[in-house]
Amino acid sequence: MAITGMNAQTSDIGAYESLLAFWLDAGVDACYLDEPVDHTVIQALPTPAAVQKLAAVQPVRGPLGTTNTAAGVPAARQLATQAETLDALIASVAAFDGCALKMMGARNALFGCGAADADLLVIGDAPTGDDDNAGQAFSGPAGRLLDRILVAAGVADRTYLTQTVFWHPPGNRPPTPEEQAVCLPFIERAIQLIQPKAVLLIGAVAVRGILSSNESLLRLQGQWKEWTPEGHSALPVMTTFHPGFLLQQPLAKGAVWRDMLAVTAKL
Repeated sequence: MAITGMNAQTSDIGAYESLLAFWLDAGVDACYLDEPVDHTVIQALPTPAAVQKLAAVQPVRGPLGTTNTAAGVPAARQLATQAETLDALIASVAAFDGCALKMMGARNALFGCGAADADLLVIGDAPTGDDDNAGQAFSGPAGRLLDRILVAAGVADRTYLTQTVFWHPPGNRPPTPEEQAVCLPFIERAIQLIQPKAVLLIGAVAVRGILSSNESLLRLQGQWKEWTPEGHSALPVMTTFHPGFLLQQPLAKGAVWRDMLAVTAKL
């Protein structure tokens, strides 16, 4: 990135570019203010009376429902319920403005991909930056590893892949529980349309969003749980490690393979 229009010496330009590259590598890939903020300016501390006045103010829910999902979830459920096909549901997700992630720099709404009559629904955490750039969910290294696992297990053509949120979180951070909650009605509608026989949750973030569990994935991994989505009977749910974790810890592949064998047996 070239830097122009700044009061800087030519010798400083390389240093500025190196600093920007450092922040990009650290995951800072978007900005949210139109103008820079000088954080070196020391602001006067508020008076005790001002602090009390601010504490009495109730938080205002914005149009994206970032402080409360009370308005966003019903709107999402209403929109999802109107979708009579999976393609219509994907279009509804793209038109939905109730998730704050949509306005945080994401380029695409990435609901999922796979067989419309799948026996297995795989739910991950969130689209990555690679997915967002490619405009295709599960297109990065972790997604390609997941594809190989599903092919080896013989269920690739019987699987639909989705995630707990459909927009890339800035910096590849985990989605918040509020962001997951407002996207959940679309996943539940997908289950009504696809009618899978089982669900596979990959990674702790997906477990938190779907099962609302704060238990460690190490305790839940390899266990069958039960989940009753809105408008559907109870489904068996298997939890396992995320492919992104396997790229860092290849020794965990054996545990994931045992989980996949249990899933194929259940199907």
